[in-house]
Amino acid sequence: MERYFFLRDASGFLGICYYLPSKMSLFLYLILLVLGLHVTIHCAPPNSSEGKVTTCHSPQQNATLYKMSSINADFAFNLYRRFTLETPDRNIFFSPVSISTALAMLSFGSCSSTQTQILEVLGFNLTDTPLAEIQHGFQHLICSVNFPKKELELQMGNALFIGKQLKPLAKFLDDVKTLYETDVFSTDFSDVSTAKQEINSYVEKQTKGDVVGLIQDLNPNTIMVLVNYIHLKAQWAKPFDPSKTEDRSSFLVDKTTMVQVPMMHQVEQYYHLVDMELNCTVLQMDYSKNALALFVLPKQGQMEWIEAAMSSKILKKWNRLLQKGWVDLFVPKFSISATYDLGAMLLKMGMQDAYEEDANFSGLTEDNGLKLSSAAHKAVLHIGEKGTEAVAVPEVRLLDQPEKPLLHPIIRFDRSFMLMILEKSTRSILFLGKVVDPTEM
Repeated sequence: MERYFFLRDASGFLGICYYLPSKMSLFLYLILLVLGLHVTIHCAPPNSSEGKVTTCHSPQQNATLYKMSSINADFAFNLYRRFTLETPDRNIFFSPVSISTALAMLSFGSCSSTQTQILEVLGFNLTDTPLAEIQHGFQHLICSVNFPKKELELQMGNALFIGKQLKPLAKFLDDVKTLYETDVFSTDFSDVSTAKQEINSYVEKQTKGDVVGLIQDLNPNTIMVLVNYIHLKAQWAKPFDPSKTEDRSSFLVDKTTMVQVPMMHQVEQYYHLVDMELNCTVLQMDYSKNALALFVLPKQGQMEWIEAAMSSKILKKWNRLLQKGWVDLFVPKFSISATYDLGAMLLKMGMQDAYEEDANFSGLTEDNGLKLSSAAHKAVLHIGEKGTEAVAVPEVRLLDQPEKPLLHPIIRFDRSFMLMILEKSTRSILFLGKVVDPTEM
């Protein structure tokens, strides 16, 4: 009889387990934490004595990152469209780069058609992009995202807890250590209480206390737990003045529903454009360092048209056409989160073999019979006057803006809009979503 194990946590994770058909089932979990707060991992600077990374920005690596950013963006929008089918007329929010990185790491332990299907779901064609280039591309992506930046906390990290009874291949351990900067721990899962404490303590430490007791139930026959996490905490380059935030402003959810939300207000210069082909307004709000947010406001009734058209080519077009100018801007202050079961979506996108009895994960261990069971994902983000919530920055006293001629456009995000947060150097989509109801957390 098949048994599946499913993990959930209030702060957000991706949980994947494998089933080993035998009299005593053995499980492997892959957990992805996607947080708006306090995760810390360090990428060694060039020539660091830690020796993990030689450089993040050679011309060859930049070319690889440019190629990967397009592929990862198209994967993000394909997955987004799956979410719109599963949860129509609801908020959507997830971390594409986290899911891509987790699946890429998973592919490292797979072989044959199992591996090919995982990579094809991510948008890679092994004929056009060799496996080594894909894996090194993710290595450079992780390095670039984690490279220390003042005034911006943006990190991804990995950890691998391996049961003493499992004999993973040395090459797999070396590769995940080198390419994904993964910390590896030997764990006695037969002592469930101690194993839970070890994993939970690690996660609690990495999240600075934000995630406590991540794993509540752990099977003594677990063979491996992989933890992957991402964190963004940043300040707007042009913070809003809290005194100008309207406490109650109308936001149109649908034709018959209106909610009241705090609405931030600012007259400032921003990069923006009106896309006449897609019938939408695009506004770029920069964080103080190396990250930006794109807000996409469709004309009334045009959201589905934009969702169907979104691609890496559209992002590149907008990047070329955005122009800086004065804007009378209104943006809601809100928190957004969403939870998804990724298993069915990954199956529909073409990852069938990983779920079958003959799934091939021989790149991970010599043990036979591992197969993919289920996956879940949750992401959370808070948008406020200074940036993401919990940013520790000094109080900002803003001088009154001089009156400007009333010729600049008014952009008011008072109905459904799309939101993207990108890392500038790699153009990676860290977070992607749609705000339908900003009062629904």
